[in-house]
Amino acid sequence: MTECNFSQGSFLTVAGEGIKEQIIEKSRFIGQVRPVKTIADVERHMQEVKREYPNARLYVYAYRLYQNKLEKSSDDGEPQGTGGRPILELLQHRQLWDIQIIVVRYFGGILLGTGGLTRAYGGTARLALEQAGITKLECYAVYKLELSYAWFDQLKYVIQQKGWKPGEESFADKVSLEVYVPATEAGNFENWLDDYTKKQVAWVRVKHLMR
Repeated sequence: MTECNFSQGSFLTVAGEGIKEQIIEKSRFIGQVRPVKTIADVERHMQEVKREYPNARLYVYAYRLYQNKLEKSSDDGEPQGTGGRPILELLQHRQLWDIQIIVVRYFGGILLGTGGLTRAYGGTARLALEQAGITKLECYAVYKLELSYAWFDQLKYVIQQKGWKPGEESFADKVSLEVYVPATEAGNFENWLDDYTKKQVAWVRVKHLMR
């Protein structure tokens, strides 16, 4: 899980990896989708794809990174706007972040024209994305609670009923319990916890995580 800022809220991203291939007018198009979080991830993904398909003619791509709001596309030698742009527009339309799509092309000898290229790259990217699936990540405030055994079962039950997520537990003289709360609900959670337990439960907000 990645650390986040309180203001980051939530975003849509790819649920996993995806790969799809299609043959169009004897050209082979292979779309690969992967989750990425940094430029280093983007570069690593590209190198892996080039090693996997070393004799391809083109490696067209687009990516969007959430934390620094960075997005980029490349036609890699195709006519301007016919390769990377339709892939990037797909990601923008679906409002997806922390994702990279690379479409590898093995040229089959038949020219597709600008419209044909746009449909081929955009369509291959869409097929790979559909295989990978989409998920929502949200910024959670992570709390560590210290409480007596008398409070444990009751408090954990009520926290779950309210839709907050209990995490790691440890048991010694007291119980230590992690709780994941959407960052936008952090203030409400803190006020509720103090009121409900009459401040008999100690807590500290330890970090924020995307999950």
